[in-house]
Amino acid sequence: MRTSLRIGAAAVATTVATTVATTVATTVATAGAIAPATAAESQGPKNIIYMIGDGMGYGHVAFNNLYETGQSKYLVDGAFSAEGPEELDGESVQRFEDFNRLSMTTYPNNSSYDPQKAWATHEYVDKGYTDSSAAGTAMFTGVKTDNGKLGVNDYGHEQENTSERAKKAGKSAGVVSSVPFSHATPAAWAAHNISRGNYLEIADEMFNSDLDVIMGAGHPFYDDDNKKKDEAKYKYLSEEVYNKLSSGESDWNYAETKEQFEALAQGDVAAGEKYFGLAPVASTLQQGRTGESAEPFDIPFNEVVDLPTMTTGALNALGQNDEGFHVMIEGGAIDWSGHGNESARDIEEVQDFNKSVDAAIDWVEENSSWDETLLVVTADHETGYLSGANERSDGKFNSMNGGGGNTLPSGHQWYSTQHTNQLVPFFFKGAGSEALRAKATHTDPVRGDYIDNTTLAKLTLNEWWIKHDDQGGNEQADDSASDQPRQQ
Repeated sequence: MRTSLRIGAAAVATTVATTVATTVATTVATAGAIAPATAAESQGPKNIIYMIGDGMGYGHVAFNNLYETGQSKYLVDGAFSAEGPEELDGESVQRFEDFNRLSMTTYPNNSSYDPQKAWATHEYVDKGYTDSSAAGTAMFTGVKTDNGKLGVNDYGHEQENTSERAKKAGKSAGVVSSVPFSHATPAAWAAHNISRGNYLEIADEMFNSDLDVIMGAGHPFYDDDNKKKDEAKYKYLSEEVYNKLSSGESDWNYAETKEQFEALAQGDVAAGEKYFGLAPVASTLQQGRTGESAEPFDIPFNEVVDLPTMTTGALNALGQNDEGFHVMIEGGAIDWSGHGNESARDIEEVQDFNKSVDAAIDWVEENSSWDETLLVVTADHETGYLSGANERSDGKFNSMNGGGGNTLPSGHQWYSTQHTNQLVPFFFKGAGSEALRAKATHTDPVRGDYIDNTTLAKLTLNEWWIKHDDQGGNEQADDSASDQPRQQ
């Protein structure tokens, strides 16, 4: 039996174990690239930190950078054509922009990505797009599936995910999100279900799993303004699971207050312990709060934990394992802002995610090293088709413009309320970088070399974290074959 998380206990120092590098990495020549760290590539990274800005395509990254500085990389300008417009250059604004960069396809089962068609018209990427459950399944199992399915292939058969492989390898594993913990992306890392909408079943599986950390929203007693409700709504977890967590009648240390999350971030963790954090909001930490924002941060935030604090707390807890860990950290409400075409809230959510990436970088450099840890910053898909203004009317891509000094850019437009089939950015640094770079066997005329959203999972399951009694994980066609565009 566990009690709720104690606050104010002395910080437990994070165990740091270093590995001896057996190869010297060479410089990776990519846009904005730096030399990857040395690593024992045959074994892969000791730790993998997979950070996903849900819905955060190139346009979202550029839009936020325009807001901050008035300039950005990744803007596109030029006519619609098979060769594509030009991707404009610029200075880095975020620290992760100085990582290695590739791009990544996101399409689900029975779809494809054609680099020439994607830039010839606006309409191509409006079709064949993934949802978060299919994308998450591909990213964490290495297997494409149908939209709506979670941790299973298109026949409904359960697929081993990288969290499960981490546990088999003696590592710790966890999921963190700014939206409900049983929502599609965190659930894809931890559960198997024929439908992403079966939240209670998914929450039960996650609660009863051998994960070491689960953090997210979805509290039954609070609304999105962090106000206590008159009657509980058990949408994202069952009453039974909530009662076991909050009463201490489980093997989870439970946190819900801002102070309890901050204690984890300050190091109040211990090896071998399990931590479940449920922020006191219904669906999002901040994006769903009451009011319509005209400018970022014009409506006061809720008094709840933010994603950077969750990130540091989760890494502190998982880092206690000398064998290493695997974690997915999601800025989930970027997607929700994209669906609503909410420009101001999109900036807020991207900035919260960027700060969580900064927190992860700081944690690696203070508690681990780039020789043993791989940090990935990417998206599961793009949402909202955020791009330059008036593109569909004048027949050419127009680079977004305006902004700077924390003012909202004016020269932008949303072209969809749904997901798109665009390539998304894939930034990465640390152990395993050479192996990842080597998988980029295809080139987009605008975004450059790209991998598939199954690539990292396949590396992890089939090449890196393999035990002698293992049958090779979720074997599929090799990456060079699966990354080839399939014509619709």
